[in-house]
Amino acid sequence: MNAYDNALKQLEIAAGLLKLNPDIHEILKQPKRILSVSVPTRMDNGTMRNFQGYRVQFNDARGPFKGGIRYHPNVSLDEVKALSAWMTWKCAVADIPYGGAKGGIICDPKNMSTGEKERMTRRYANAIADFIGPHRDIPAPDVYTDGQTMAWILDVYSQIQGHPVPEVITGKPISLGGSEGRYNSTARGCVIAAREAAKAKSLSIKGATAAIQGYGNAGSWSAILLEEMGAKVVAVSDSRGGIYNRQGLDAKKVEEYKERTGSVVGFQGTESISNGDLLELQVDILIPAALENQITAKNAPNIKAKIVSEAANGPTTPDADIILDRNGVFLVPDILANSGGVIVSYLEWVQNLQRTHWSEDQVNEELERKMVSEFKTTFEKSKSLNVSMRDGALTVAVERVARAVETLGVWP
Repeated sequence: MNAYDNALKQLEIAAGLLKLNPDIHEILKQPKRILSVSVPTRMDNGTMRNFQGYRVQFNDARGPFKGGIRYHPNVSLDEVKALSAWMTWKCAVADIPYGGAKGGIICDPKNMSTGEKERMTRRYANAIADFIGPHRDIPAPDVYTDGQTMAWILDVYSQIQGHPVPEVITGKPISLGGSEGRYNSTARGCVIAAREAAKAKSLSIKGATAAIQGYGNAGSWSAILLEEMGAKVVAVSDSRGGIYNRQGLDAKKVEEYKERTGSVVGFQGTESISNGDLLELQVDILIPAALENQITAKNAPNIKAKIVSEAANGPTTPDADIILDRNGVFLVPDILANSGGVIVSYLEWVQNLQRTHWSEDQVNEELERKMVSEFKTTFEKSKSLNVSMRDGALTVAVERVARAVETLGVWP
């Protein structure tokens, strides 16, 4: 399914609930700016490859654009547009002073050397340098990018400016001004959201069973943090397949195994399952932490989890949302559930602007406060409108952005 069509459908639902001014709705349908760049890169064998890159800046009525950069073979302009819209709503529902953006390069990073990725990243950074900045657009890591990727972008931008500008990017290594707690902030926020959802359904997180689709940074840390809360993770998966043990897994050992072998598949004492089968397991908590469009109208009727907390962006289609809601599944939507990453990115940016550094406890306390507060706001909105948490979160977010757009007006 087309991710941007999904994003527009979600906006339409929120606009209807809000009885949004049609003029404002029209403005919010399209990104403010779309940047398409050529990224010529010298490969290790001496040949030149020309990669396609994007940076989509959706809306900045509430503050500078904010959003990650992903490297993936399936990156497309429509996907990046959708992700930039979701970032706009995510920053708004988290009530931080950012707009939304997203970037990406069509490439296969798994089959590229470190040198090739560095050269590609630096060329991309140079191509978008005129359109980013600490008060304009602050990128961050996303799928198959990390702190090292951000360090290369920081270096290029700082070299162009002639002085260090750590606040131009977040998700950096600690040595370059990165924030404590950033490494697992997306997962921590997602697990806090799942915990609050469990409270809302009068369930205990202690002893709850969980399945996690996608065992990258967000997925693996979600498993580890759930275990720390007393939950039992019975299944996890990655792009090669999944593993299941009804007695529970050891999340840290699975992560170590994946580091050694490249996949969770084959972990001792487990049975193999597909990514599709994992989604349909009888568990209390399901965390989709892979890519978009994983839960669709086709498999939504088979989802047995009591709670779905979305660590990935757009893992559930609008048609599937309706089915899950009808079946009593408590879904914490991506723009709320995975906002922990952008909340701590914001805290990193604030620290950089002030040239200070906070402890991990300080960062985690602020993340906890924000997640609990905005979960409560969304939950109350969904109850007052008698709608799903998805529609409640979208309504909160769109209302905040729309109010900013309307107050600013249109000039010239």
